[in-house]
Amino acid sequence: MQQQQIDELMSAYDGEVPGASVLVLHNGSAVVHRGYGFADLEKRTLAAPDTNYRLASVTKQFTAASILLLMQDGQLQLDDPISRWFPDLPSATKAITVRHLLSHLSGLIDYEEVIPADMTQQLHDADILKILEGQDRTYFAPGTSYRYSNGGYALLALIVERASGKSFAAFLRARIFQPLRMSNTVAHQEGVSAVPHRAYGYTFENGRWGRTDQSQTSAVLGDGGIYSSIDDLARWDAALYDERLLSDESRELAFTPVTRTEDPRIEYGMGWRITPEEVGGTTLWHSGETRGFRNVIVRYPQQRLTVIVLTNREEPEPYQTARSIAQLFLNE
Repeated sequence: MQQQQIDELMSAYDGEVPGASVLVLHNGSAVVHRGYGFADLEKRTLAAPDTNYRLASVTKQFTAASILLLMQDGQLQLDDPISRWFPDLPSATKAITVRHLLSHLSGLIDYEEVIPADMTQQLHDADILKILEGQDRTYFAPGTSYRYSNGGYALLALIVERASGKSFAAFLRARIFQPLRMSNTVAHQEGVSAVPHRAYGYTFENGRWGRTDQSQTSAVLGDGGIYSSIDDLARWDAALYDERLLSDESRELAFTPVTRTEDPRIEYGMGWRITPEEVGGTTLWHSGETRGFRNVIVRYPQQRLTVIVLTNREEPEPYQTARSIAQLFLNE
């Protein structure tokens, strides 16, 4: 019965259209685990549980976890000023700490609004640093307000590199993906790494689906560059209940509200949004939106319930669909 209801909720993704992969984990078991529609319209490749989607901002929980791992290693402290790693950032940013970056309290200028006209190539994390080095201002005094910052997470990826001595992609692979057997998950770098079972992004324009897989910012890794599948994310979700990866202290830091967001019902921890629900208790979740992809992971840890919806299309945003799927299990 639940599968039929889920199929109805996912009906827009079914058929010869850009699709989705859906996972429901309940008490450690995958009770729903399937794909809808196509991962690649041109090759007519069906979406499946092992299809890898560009996670967009769902990536941020992995970036935050990388910083927390380095904290556990003693390689950094959350209250370190970011000038420790970026001495060429202007004076307006000197009060920003690692902790501010993790919870979007930095006040950093939105790099996408100040990309120089002559910078037309696809951007990488190091390019974001160069852009921000030219911005001797912030939106507010660091730590005094909230403003979602993709640039802050690009800087966090660079901090991981400078503190660990590894590239961000290599650190993720060695410290998170390999230990958790997330064998097909990758921080994708064109010409450096490949994405197995790759979904391509699409947008519905002029009466048809057209491929819109990349944008100028798609190569920025720290804020959104990881590709993963529901199969691999099931392993990630399991690791968030115990100390196989992050210590109890680190997970509490990630999952504890630090600030209100632009929506007063939603708070932010470190790489996670936190929302109390009327049914099911507090949720830990994050969405990810980029050109051609819309994704969400919603965790109900008190119920040992997680819903993940990964899609390779511009619209719709799947957060409310994931919540509706969760209600089918919370109301049992």
